Amino acid sequence: MSEADNIVVDTTTKIFQDLCDPQTVNAAAMGEDDGWKAPLWSALEDSGLTLAWVPDDLGGAGASIVDGFAVLRVAGGFAVPVPLAETLLAGWLLARAGISSPRGAMSVAPVRSDDTVTLGDDGALLGRARGVPFARAADHLAVVAEAGGEAVVALVDRAACKLKEGVSLAGDDKDEVDFTGVVPIEVAATDGIDSSALMLMGAAVRACEMAGALHAILDISVEYSKERVAFERPIAKFQAVQHNLARLAGEAAAAIAAAGSVAEAIATAQVFDDRIFLEVAAAKIRVGEAAGEGAAIAHQAHGAIGFTLEHVLHRYTRRLWSWRDDFGSEADWAVRLGEMVAARGADELWPMVTQH
Repeated sequence: MSEADNIVVDTTTKIFQDLCDPQTVNAAAMGEDDGWKAPLWSALEDSGLTLAWVPDDLGGAGASIVDGFAVLRVAGGFAVPVPLAETLLAGWLLARAGISSPRGAMSVAPVRSDDTVTLGDDGALLGRARGVPFARAADHLAVVAEAGGEAVVALVDRAACKLKEGVSLAGDDKDEVDFTGVVPIEVAATDGIDSSALMLMGAAVRACEMAGALHAILDISVEYSKERVAFERPIAKFQAVQHNLARLAGEAAAAIAAAGSVAEAIATAQVFDDRIFLEVAAAKIRVGEAAGEGAAIAHQAHGAIGFTLEHVLHRYTRRLWSWRDDFGSEADWAVRLGEMVAARGADELWPMVTQH
């Protein structure tokens, strides 16, 4: 990790430690007090973290792709319940089309491969996008639309859209957005980016967040096992518990490795080609599997207390379960990966794996 990487990670960590401590946020959420959100978002914006992937000349911080993914991993480690990842992703998408990013929270659409938004000859959008994360909390949406058979990026005022509110497994906003009749603030052709590329980037974003959350629940579970006493000794002394925690550590390590690999691959890529598809698919599949296994182990280690709203563990595990499905579940990516391998043929399998 470079010195610049360390500065970005340290800055992000300090902001979350001061303004988004999971236990404090959990207590506030139970009391339906969201007063902590405004100071947190202000600190993130003032530090340039929300627009880390946007160049200076388009209103952003001009950080590297790797820096942005490092921010997301830290955010996952704090189970951050604000649209930081979505705003980062929207800024990246707008920047690829040369559109300046506005201040404030943003999200992206569509986030499902079978949803399509089109731009008509009259300049208005048509279509709906389901499961858009933090849509109602966003000031603007960055939308990939089809116009005359080509992909364009549109900056949309969220207030102009019709929303059907929903929630994720974590209790975060996850809404259906109707773009019909909405005229974008700005539209531009993309630099080789379409809805498939957005899905790839979104899946990589979620993989990094899940890796951070898995590392966090490992730390939480280890500390709890040292403190929880049964039969007059800490449960960490029991071999079965040690074995389970070792499995959790293995899943967290695998997730971190996969997320780090996909971040490096995207950072060095010129286009979203088969190499990037393979990296993203592998990361989303492996990290998704680790999330399912890791969350189960963590809850088993905590016993009944881990299932209570008062305990912080659920802030992580419910987001892990939710993030597994965002931008395609591991089952979706496994099918697509299998289709690619089958299309290339048996003789291409080993070269495809080893050259990446």
